Amino acid sequence: MKILIEGEKYRLEQLTDIFDDPKFYHQNDNQEGTILSVGYYHSYEKGELIYMLPKVFMAGSGKTVFNIDKDELYYLDKIETFKHKEEYNWIRQISIYFYNSLLEFKRRNKDSTIVQSSLSANLNTNLNDKEYSYLDLLLSFVNFYKKNKNHILFKHIEFKSNQAKKPNWEKTIRKSIPLITQDKKPIYNIFRNKKKTVNTEEELLTYFFSILNKLNTDHNLYLKIDKSYSLIKGSKFELLQKNGLSKLRKIKYRYFNDTLKKMYHLCEIYFSQIDTSSIRKKKEEFISVNNYNLVFEDMIDKLFSDKIEDKKTEDGTTLKHLKYNDDGKIIDHIFDYQSLLDTSDIFYIGDSKYYKSDNTAGKVSKYKQFTYARNVIQYNIDLLNESGSYYTENLRYRDKLTEGYNITPNFFIYGYINDYKNFDDNELMEKGDIVKSFHFNERLFDRDTLFVHQYKINFLYVLKAYSQFGNQIIEKFRKETKLMFRNNFIEFFSNHNKSDFQLFEYQKNDIENFVENNFRLINGKCFLTIDNKLILAKHKLDNTLNKIISDFKIYNLK
Repeated sequence: MKILIEGEKYRLEQLTDIFDDPKFYHQNDNQEGTILSVGYYHSYEKGELIYMLPKVFMAGSGKTVFNIDKDELYYLDKIETFKHKEEYNWIRQISIYFYNSLLEFKRRNKDSTIVQSSLSANLNTNLNDKEYSYLDLLLSFVNFYKKNKNHILFKHIEFKSNQAKKPNWEKTIRKSIPLITQDKKPIYNIFRNKKKTVNTEEELLTYFFSILNKLNTDHNLYLKIDKSYSLIKGSKFELLQKNGLSKLRKIKYRYFNDTLKKMYHLCEIYFSQIDTSSIRKKKEEFISVNNYNLVFEDMIDKLFSDKIEDKKTEDGTTLKHLKYNDDGKIIDHIFDYQSLLDTSDIFYIGDSKYYKSDNTAGKVSKYKQFTYARNVIQYNIDLLNESGSYYTENLRYRDKLTEGYNITPNFFIYGYINDYKNFDDNELMEKGDIVKSFHFNERLFDRDTLFVHQYKINFLYVLKAYSQFGNQIIEKFRKETKLMFRNNFIEFFSNHNKSDFQLFEYQKNDIENFVENNFRLINGKCFLTIDNKLILAKHKLDNTLNKIISDFKIYNLK
């Protein structure tokens, strides 16, 4: 197994040594190559598994998140400690989750015509939907063995025990070496019988465990195979790979037990894939992505976003049109949740950022996020103007009386790796400063006044969640995350030293008259909540409200 990282440079001889095809890297002028793809690759001729991991595994200055540099990671399987210590199993766990994430991306997006156009250019694979890859086989053998090893061993021992019926003790004692117990009593585990019993299961067990032993040896899987099983090794196993399929089919009709039938099926698939006599045999197999940001966006989207309803404006625009571009890019992660001011709902709009673990978004990304948010606001306003309602009944963007706009929460989400062994904690936390955008800095309730919170999340948790978590776990994550995001926004706006605004509530009953008489003064600075509370947002540098502030009391968000 060799591990490379997207965007990193390697000596050309290193790359030509493991790849049969140069499509996974770009050759530079100085005899180096830069990895272009993220994915899995296996060459049948070279017999090695290759992983091209995303650039989030780089920590900066040539170091990886594994506390070794990229070249040490390339030669990881040659390091003695890696070969013989189970504590290094994390890399196998990462590899499996990573591979499964590519398969999940392929599964989730194959039916979408919008994303399909991008997949043909960005998701490359020579594996058909119903086809096993070499890694699929490896994982299937290991999982089957771990699940059924006690049952298989019991059947094996049961047969060996039956061989002991009517033993020839004279030959047994003369030709066998017994085990001696603490009481000095001999125990024979090999018996000489007058009558041999043929075990029809033994041949299949031999093939299965010989294959498992080969996989175990080639990939350091640390499987402990009971020594009582007969194994075919070395040159004899190479010969078995050539004629194993024909040998296997001769014993096909011996097996009726479900476990043995599954074992037979696995062996059959293995020999079909490995059989060197097959003219249809592929030299290589791979599944790779040239734009891994599409996969990361889909991973985040599965965790965060609610189901999107197909509600159209008069010109045919839907929320899906705003969310998914024709080039496959997911521009935002969107969910509706309780607004910051009252019990109505508002869309929380996020954008995932696919960078190295220590990077943050630049100016262009921030400008794009503001555009995404404004598009969602305009979509809802179009629905309101055309039909008198928003995307859902409880959503509320614009207040009819004050013409103020509800606060739209925005967020960036970055993947990062702090502990490369941690797959179970999301480690979701704030990262960096809150980004602001406005036309008038003193108008909080203006449609162009936007704030973006920045968060980072454990990439390994997202990786595992994408292909392993069920709906119940994901819903629990969403519930906790939505509450966290709302509380963090409330904390921000409750501290006028951070937000630059202080919120006040109008104390009198003549709200409509007040708004009409002071509309120009309070335009963009007031908002009427769903429970008829008039909220005024006073910027710390805005002195124009001093003459009316006495009619208000401090308002606390909750």
